[in-house]
Amino acid sequence: TMPLTRRTGQIPEANWTLGLREMTEPWKGAVGCFGVAVFFAMTIGIISWQAVEQSPEEWVLRGRAGGVLWERRRGALLLRALPSGRTVAVIAVGGVPAAEPPPPRDRCWHDGGTFCYAWEEDAELRLSLEPPPAPGTECYGVHWTPLRPDVVLKDCFSMANISWYGGASIRAQRWPLNGAQSPAQPFVGGDLSKNPAGYGPVLERYFLSSTGVTVTVAPDVPLFLSLESDRHFCLETPAGRGSVPLRYHLCLSPDVASAQRHPPPRLSAPRRSPVWRYHGPSSSAARVKRGLRSLAKRLKRHRLQEGVLALGERCTAVLAAAEDLPSERGKQQEPTLALVEPLQISITLSPYTSISSPLFLRSLRDGSVESSWLSLRLRGGDCSVPLLTTWKGQLCARLNVTSEAALSWYLARARRLRQALGATYVAFEGAEGNAFLERDVLPPAELAGDRYVTALAAALATLGNATVISAGARSSHLPLFVQMSPLHSDWSHSGLKGVIPSVLHYSLLGYNFFIPEAVGGSLASDSRVDPELYVRWLQIVTFLPVMAFSTPPWLCCDAWVVNLTRQCIQRHQDFVVPLLLKYSQEWLRLGHPIFRPAWWLSPTDPTAFTIEDEFLIGDEVLVAPVTEKGQTQRDIYLPGEGHLWMDTNSARVFDGGTILRNYSASLAEVPVFVK
Repeated sequence: TMPLTRRTGQIPEANWTLGLREMTEPWKGAVGCFGVAVFFAMTIGIISWQAVEQSPEEWVLRGRAGGVLWERRRGALLLRALPSGRTVAVIAVGGVPAAEPPPPRDRCWHDGGTFCYAWEEDAELRLSLEPPPAPGTECYGVHWTPLRPDVVLKDCFSMANISWYGGASIRAQRWPLNGAQSPAQPFVGGDLSKNPAGYGPVLERYFLSSTGVTVTVAPDVPLFLSLESDRHFCLETPAGRGSVPLRYHLCLSPDVASAQRHPPPRLSAPRRSPVWRYHGPSSSAARVKRGLRSLAKRLKRHRLQEGVLALGERCTAVLAAAEDLPSERGKQQEPTLALVEPLQISITLSPYTSISSPLFLRSLRDGSVESSWLSLRLRGGDCSVPLLTTWKGQLCARLNVTSEAALSWYLARARRLRQALGATYVAFEGAEGNAFLERDVLPPAELAGDRYVTALAAALATLGNATVISAGARSSHLPLFVQMSPLHSDWSHSGLKGVIPSVLHYSLLGYNFFIPEAVGGSLASDSRVDPELYVRWLQIVTFLPVMAFSTPPWLCCDAWVVNLTRQCIQRHQDFVVPLLLKYSQEWLRLGHPIFRPAWWLSPTDPTAFTIEDEFLIGDEVLVAPVTEKGQTQRDIYLPGEGHLWMDTNSARVFDGGTILRNYSASLAEVPVFVK
């Protein structure tokens, strides 16, 4: 018989169906609760992943030496050096939603050298790798385009643990810029005596950081600049001007010294002889000549007979009128100022003319106003009126530098004046400023920003390297002297303390041949110059391209200061001028500045980044004057670890990379070290 087969694993039909019906309602609730729990767990997980696991920074463009990241928390672009991973610039982005991060893939994902992203209805960002200007440097193009007319673009560069240099000159010049303060205003050079809160006459769209980063803004971009002390500086587009883009280049170099380069210039030459400004009688040509003769005799009596007598614009005009210029007669005349020989003469002109002058009235009569002077075209477009502005208290018209005929006439007039008055040098005041912006009028494209200065400087360069101009913008390559802005006769950064920061600022921007402010300052609260201030100022300008005097030493000080002045002039001629000629060749060859900050020899030492009361001439001479009232000692930083420095006064030798504490510097001496 076969064993009985047992049915296993089978549930009677009736019992299974009944059980299912009985279990349905409880399981529904359990499944629902489980689903809610899973949803909450997933939500918490995603939030935790975003908060903890997802990086707050994201690479958006990477090169060989560095790259750009987006930081979500601050809404900022980070420039990071590779392979060190050091952040060398932080750029807070304005004008777009800061909390919205760019996606991992961008609109230019097919091109590894470009990153594009658009904030919907706000702005579009395009980053690109650009050809480097020199080996060892990597550059990135930053191009913002607003997508609505009311969007104002604003990029702010952090000063946290970074020192910044360059940009604009200001009333109380600082080195670095971190200590400066300025509201957002057009990035246009101006007259600081008319607008002390504005930007000065020498500026470039170029900024340099202590981390080796340069920022160069495109020349055709309408630009506003603001400086917030020790926080940041901001590049901004103007409001109410429609969709204005913002474009600039970021370049990354190994350090601050290797980042600093300028195009080769066409050289001027340092002046061996000092400049003596004439402030005598000017009511008539006869009185001017008598005053010049008297000043020349006083200089000769004090054995200071070599130099240049500088005439202001008023005296130049008085003498020109008396000379009956060849421009009016077509005749050649002999120079009339031989009476001050062996001293030379410098005359002063400006691109302004009074509306009551014969020159302006003649242009009205012959219908040449528009071609001769800056003009505003009326709404109908058929005619124009002169754009009038104020110059030295008079209502004036300004030379139209966009007219070849006007420029040719102006240069010919300057040459005739120079010959008729026997002048060696010609100085041009009033080159700074934008007359249209001063009147809240939108300038034509060819005169936007600082293009007036650029055009005028290019024209004046044809007069030769004995020409002085009062402003500079994209003109550092021209063979022109640049006159520094007047300073106050005090110890502040608007006075003596501002001299060395101004020297470093001008030289950094490529303006190495400048005429510094006159010894003692020319903006005095009273007529009496402090003798101590005069001496300390004299000690600084001894080591600059030109020694300029507004107040002769015998009018302010004792006889020993007159003797000291004579000694300083001799030292300038024998020691400083040969140095300047030597390093001007290096400037011509390599683009290195002549006057250099301490960090030039110590590019990675944070101590060197903020030193504003010392400067180097080339790599071999360090000048460390006293700029504090009543002090006869000071701390001196000797740059260049591994170098040796010798004090020219005592012949003592010290190690570079060290600080000399409370170093002696009597009123009669200035600490100077040679490497």
